[in-house]
Amino acid sequence: MLALSSSCRYFLYTQPIMISSSFYKLAAIVNQQMHLDPLTGDVYIFFNRRATHIKLLQWQQDGFAIYYKRLEKGTFEIPKPGGVQSSLTSTQLMLILQGIQMDKVQYRRRYFRQSADH
Repeated sequence: MLALSSSCRYFLYTQPIMISSSFYKLAAIVNQQMHLDPLTGDVYIFFNRRATHIKLLQWQQDGFAIYYKRLEKGTFEIPKPGGVQSSLTSTQLMLILQGIQMDKVQYRRRYFRQSADH
């Protein structure tokens, strides 16, 4: 089941993939090209070349889960890349999945507590 949470990290792979890629192919991309560990529980986001299909890969303690969506009409908005990968927030991913144009969204100011890591 897909549940977007602000406690989870989301990483976008900026290169298009063959949408028929398997669990293991996507995990290999995460490991070898994104230089991240696919077993962390983070969500990895992949698009096809035409941006009509999206796959999300996540390790869920006992195996990989894939969320897969194909649009019947239109395309997904793919954020501008910052290299081979970029990170997204759960809110940004939700906007992408709902088809909301992100550059038109205005965020109202909110308090954000920095973690001790920063």
